[in-house]
Amino acid sequence: MTESQRFQLGTIGALSLSVVSSVSIVICNKALISTLGFTFATTLTSWHLSVTFCSLHVARWMRFFEHKPFDPKAVMGFGILNGSSIGLLNLSLGFNSVGFYQMTKLAIIPCTVLLETLFYRKKFSRNIQLALTVLLFGVGIATVTDLQLNLLGSVLSMFAIVTTCIAQIMTNTIQKKFKVSSTQLLYQSCPYQSITLFIVGPFLDWLLTNQNVFAFNYTQNVVAFIVLSCLISVSVNFSTFLVIGKTSPVTYQVLGHLKTCLVLAFGYVLLRDPFSWRNILGIVIAMLGMILYSYCCSIESQQKSIEAASLLSQVNESETDPLINVEKGSGNLPDSVVAQAPSWNSSKDQHV
Repeated sequence: MTESQRFQLGTIGALSLSVVSSVSIVICNKALISTLGFTFATTLTSWHLSVTFCSLHVARWMRFFEHKPFDPKAVMGFGILNGSSIGLLNLSLGFNSVGFYQMTKLAIIPCTVLLETLFYRKKFSRNIQLALTVLLFGVGIATVTDLQLNLLGSVLSMFAIVTTCIAQIMTNTIQKKFKVSSTQLLYQSCPYQSITLFIVGPFLDWLLTNQNVFAFNYTQNVVAFIVLSCLISVSVNFSTFLVIGKTSPVTYQVLGHLKTCLVLAFGYVLLRDPFSWRNILGIVIAMLGMILYSYCCSIESQQKSIEAASLLSQVNESETDPLINVEKGSGNLPDSVVAQAPSWNSSKDQHV
């Protein structure tokens, strides 16, 4: 199996793990919140991250991965930013209607595209833009119902969008810049995320629910579902960093909308949630957008591979001809060959 095939297999595995674990934790949390009345989402997220860190610490002790420290300021800033984005998204949900919150989530993709275009000079083809437009249109039809605007909710949503986009872009760039794996980055950033949410979580939950998380009646069923949710969250957090590291923040957001469609479908099939023609139409359009996005990404990836192979062939030829000339006694290497070397190294670095 070639390195490219291993990378593709690892990417498919990461995407599959992300989908399965995310849908599972949504179903578990829905039972915990709707059925058992445990509505403290931000505090629950801090427990998720704490359990994730403990699990990774055990995995490190068992030598499943190697600890690789790097810039502590970058780790701290990233961890606090990531924790803040989670808290802001929960606040956005609390101070806005469900429809406006869904619009907030939809806005993350175009905002991510804009930031990557402006600051990282990343180019998105027209086909990719069309696919994302179809996807967002379909998800909007399926999920957005009422749109009730208010000043505080709109400001919170704006901050939630910006912090989420930056945090997800940083997840990708930090892994590549410092050459750390998703596991190594998650292990080092988890404490800062957990502490941030553990400090602000009870206050935010009280602000949103008017209830005290520490005064809640923790029955056996509640504790069992909390433990199950925390265990599933280990896979969710790990797969999130893995997917963003192997693909891109935009692809992760596309995958997130796939999860939304699956949750709606499972809710209808398993929980008998109300479903309408609008939900069905929106899911179908969204799935078409995802298929189109995957197809366009696959085609562009193949084109880049062909271009890289062609470039490699040209360089090999340019390296071979001068050697033949020298053997024939033609003299020194041409200047053009020497000038091509830096260009090849630069292109190779960009490809990697």
